[in-house]
Amino acid sequence: MSTIPRRRLAAAVTAAAAALALTVGTAAELPAAAAAHTSTVATTQSAIPFTGQATDPGQDTDPGQSGGQSSGLGQGKGTQGGTNGVTPGNGTAPGGNAQSPNTGQDSNGSTQQEASPASAEESTGVVLIDTELGYENAEAAGTGIVLSKDGLVLTNNHVIADSTKISVTVTTTGKTYEASVVGSDSTKDVAVLQLKDASNLQPATIDEDSVAVGDDVTAVGNSEGQGQLQAADGSVTDLGASVTTTAQGSKDSETLGDMIEVQADIVSGDSGGPLLDDQGEVVGMNTAASSGAPVVTGYAIPIESALTTAETIIDGQQTSTNTIGYPAFLGIGVQQDSQSIQPGRASQSGSASQAEGAVVAGVYENTPAAEAGLTAGDTITQIGSTQITDGTALSSAIAEHKPGDTVSLSWTDADGQSHTSEVTLTEGPAA
Repeated sequence: MSTIPRRRLAAAVTAAAAALALTVGTAAELPAAAAAHTSTVATTQSAIPFTGQATDPGQDTDPGQSGGQSSGLGQGKGTQGGTNGVTPGNGTAPGGNAQSPNTGQDSNGSTQQEASPASAEESTGVVLIDTELGYENAEAAGTGIVLSKDGLVLTNNHVIADSTKISVTVTTTGKTYEASVVGSDSTKDVAVLQLKDASNLQPATIDEDSVAVGDDVTAVGNSEGQGQLQAADGSVTDLGASVTTTAQGSKDSETLGDMIEVQADIVSGDSGGPLLDDQGEVVGMNTAASSGAPVVTGYAIPIESALTTAETIIDGQQTSTNTIGYPAFLGIGVQQDSQSIQPGRASQSGSASQAEGAVVAGVYENTPAAEAGLTAGDTITQIGSTQITDGTALSSAIAEHKPGDTVSLSWTDADGQSHTSEVTLTEGPAA
């Protein structure tokens, strides 16, 4: 047995750490079966002013999005997905706002145990994560696992995705820290955070033995984002399970394999929390769960797999799927309304032109796009030497850069006039 920060995970990390978010409400980003789904609550006013189509908190949104009709392509993301909106193989689709029942009966008539307040031992090394999604007019909450004394925290990528501010509360002490994102990997649904000025934290303890079908386990998390850890007892029902995320908004579906399947009352907000064995040691990270059935089926990433990804992030190793730190950000929403302006086309005098490009739905204040003079209706045609054919191409081009990079941006306005400006990309919301 050993503590989670074995290997090099205990090494001091200066990069920002990200907060774990469990969505409570209507968050388009969360997997349908995100077991510890983030619970996102829409706010009534935009935290970051947006000039263009107004955001509807009731619509699925992405950071930089202007509502259900636009895509957050003002930020670079190499990959999209995660376990937000996960759909298990049996077709159930628990979402970030899913309300899973506390009790139920399976086909054998057994009753699923109701979650109860976590004990002091079950709470050790577990944190509550609260995030603000400034570009989505929303807030979210979730769970995390302490990796090191100096404040490294492991969580799901979907918990912190699109966040503009993260705060983390250590449950055993009640102390709250500002957190930044060290890095994330959406394809593996893993993220690492760093708590500012943290020291002498008690890391969680992991189990080095393999978990087996039939083992008793306990899922611990910030259930429904209520700010209090709950513990749901259950058992392992399968190993090597596969879970597929549900495509939502501009997010493509993703598949997570080799998951631990459990029968336990895992609900929204538990995402990123630990799955404990009967000795109180971490064997997995809660990630997804079913909904709409009397018995909840949960899914956890094996802790060894999660730590392997986390170690790569902490070491700053750039891969084809991860993002180290925060992504570059332009600060726009891109039009995707098939009934009006098509991606890659600009509307002129009521008819769409054939010019390829990414049509701007709106611009956020105090961003590179706003400073360059971009407005809704403009069509971005080139970044540096890269021709932009549509919103996806724009996102990929931005993903090739880092915050602070200065690039040449070309666009055509609604009157057909061409413009070019040098813009310095800023730091965007978490990837």
